[in-house]
Amino acid sequence: MDAPAWLLLAAYLLAVLAPAPFIGRYVAKLMEGTSGVLRFGRFLESPLYRLAGVHPDAEMSWRGYAAAILTFNLIGILFLFALQLAQGLLPLNPQQFGAPTWDSALNTAVSFVTNTNWQGYGGESTMSYLTQMLGLTVQNFLSAATGITVAVALMRGFARRNAETLGNAWVDITRATLYVLLPLSTVLAIGLIADGVIQNLDAYRTLTTLEGSSQTLAMGPVASQEAIKMIGTNGGGFFNANSAHPFENPTPLTNFLQMVAIFLIPAALTISFGEIVGDRRQGLALLAAMVLIFVPAVVATTASEQAGNPLIAELGVDQVASSTQSGGNMEGKEARFGIADSALFATITTAASCGAVNAMHDSFTPLGGLVPMWLIQLGEVIFGGVGSGLYGMLLFAIVAVFVAGLMIGRTPEYVGKKVETFELQMAAITILIPPFLVLAGTALAVVTEAGLQGIGNPGPHGFSEVLYAYSSAGNNNGSAFAGLAANTPFYNLTLALAMLLGRFGVIVPVLAIAGSLAAKKRLAPSAGALPTDGPLFVLLLAVTVLLVGALTFLPALALGPIAEHLQLWPR
Repeated sequence: MDAPAWLLLAAYLLAVLAPAPFIGRYVAKLMEGTSGVLRFGRFLESPLYRLAGVHPDAEMSWRGYAAAILTFNLIGILFLFALQLAQGLLPLNPQQFGAPTWDSALNTAVSFVTNTNWQGYGGESTMSYLTQMLGLTVQNFLSAATGITVAVALMRGFARRNAETLGNAWVDITRATLYVLLPLSTVLAIGLIADGVIQNLDAYRTLTTLEGSSQTLAMGPVASQEAIKMIGTNGGGFFNANSAHPFENPTPLTNFLQMVAIFLIPAALTISFGEIVGDRRQGLALLAAMVLIFVPAVVATTASEQAGNPLIAELGVDQVASSTQSGGNMEGKEARFGIADSALFATITTAASCGAVNAMHDSFTPLGGLVPMWLIQLGEVIFGGVGSGLYGMLLFAIVAVFVAGLMIGRTPEYVGKKVETFELQMAAITILIPPFLVLAGTALAVVTEAGLQGIGNPGPHGFSEVLYAYSSAGNNNGSAFAGLAANTPFYNLTLALAMLLGRFGVIVPVLAIAGSLAAKKRLAPSAGALPTDGPLFVLLLAVTVLLVGALTFLPALALGPIAEHLQLWPR
C-alpha cells in the first residue's frame, strides 16, 4: 500500500470516527425517549400512531416485538411485489416499462425488505420512477429502521433488569426513520446534488455523440435513493452500474461522502450501546474490535490490487499496449477513482451490509476479491449493516465470553448479565444460519443444471462467482461478482430464500436473547470476571470472529479465489 492509500485510509477513519460519539449519544437518548427532539417531533409521530392504531406507551415482550417486526416486513414484501407487477399500469413511468417477471419481482421485493438489495436486473431499464421511489427507496428506509430497532431491543436486554418487555417496535421503527435516517439522508442527498448527482423526473434523453451516433441517457430521482442506500447500508443502485455510474457517483468527493455514509450509523451504534448499558467503554471495545479487523482488510485488498496481474505484467508494455497492470489492476475500475479509492470502497461495502460498488468486484485480483468475500462471510459484523452489524458483533461477544469463561472456570458474564445455555444456543444458531445458507446454496448451484447454466466462467473463478452470490444473499450484503447470470428462476428463488432466512432467521433468535437477558438481574462487577472493556477482550473478540469465519469458509475459499491465485502466482 503506497503513501496516498494510507492517507486516504487515515482520512476516512477520522471522518467516520469523529462524529460517532455525537450521533451515538443522540440515538441512545432518542430511542430511550429522553432526547429533546421528541418534544418538537411528537406532532409527526402522533398522527401515524393514530392511523395505525398503535398505543405508543404499550411495551412488548420479545415475542410481541418479533411478531411486529415480522408482520411489518411481510407487508413490505407483499406491497413491493405487487407494485412491481403493476408498474406498467401506474404513473411516473415515462419509459413505459412493463412488469418484470414474477420471480425477479419476488427476488427484488425480498431483497430490499431484508436490507440486501441484491439486483438481478438493470434499474434504469426495468423500474419506473414510481417503483424506484415508492417501492425501493421506501424499503431502503424501513429495512434500515428495522435493523436499528432490533439492535436497540438487544441493547435494552442488556440494560434492563427483571423486565418482561423490550419497548415498542412500532415506536422504535418510527423514531429511527423520522429522526435518524431521514435527516441524515436529506443532508447527504443535498450534498450529492451539489456535486453533480442528478435528481429529476424527466424522461430519458437521446443525444448525439461527437462521433455522430445517438445515445440514450437515463434520468431520474437518483440522489434521494443514493443517499439512503448509503446511510441505510442498503446498496441498491438506481443504475445497473451502481456507484460506478457517473450520475450516481460523479466525483472523488461524492465517492468519499458515500464511503463515510456507509459506516456512519454502524460506528455510532457502538457508542449508543455503551450509553444504554451505562458503560461507554463497552461500546468502545466493540468499535475497537471492528477497526482491528477492518484496517488489515483494507491493506490486503489495496496491496493486492496495486500489485496487479503478474501474467499481464510479464508480457511487457510493448506487447500489451495501453495496459495499466504495470501500475496495478485497473480492470473494472473507474479512472476518476483509481485503485486506492476502489479497493477502500470494496472493503467498506463488504465489511458493512451494503451492496453498493464503485468498481466491478468480478475484475479484482483473486486475493483482492477474496478479502471482500470473506468480510461478507464473517457475518457482516465488521461495522456491518445499520443495526445488524452491532447485534451480530454482540452475538460473537457472547461466544467470546463463553470461551473465556471456560478458560477461567467461571460462568461467563457480559455487561453484568450471566450468559447461560439459552443465550449461547441462540447465539450459535444465529451465527451458523448464514454459513449454512451460503454453503448449501453454493453446493446446490454447482451440482444442478439450472445452477450451472448461469456460470459463464469455467474453473475456480466461476465457483467464486457462485460462492460470492450466496455469501452476499445469506449475509444480506447485495454486491456480486457480476459474471454470474443470476436473473433466472433458479437463482432468483434460491437467493430470495437465502436472503429471507439470513435476515429473519437471525432477527428472531436475537430478540429471544434480548428477552432472556432483560428478565435477568444485573450483576455487580466481580474480581473473577473477565473485563470486557479492555485490550485483551478486544483481541479475543476479533480472534473469535476470524476463527469462526476461517473454520467455516476456508475449504470453499480454497476451491475458488485461493486456487485462482495459485494459478496466477505458480511459483
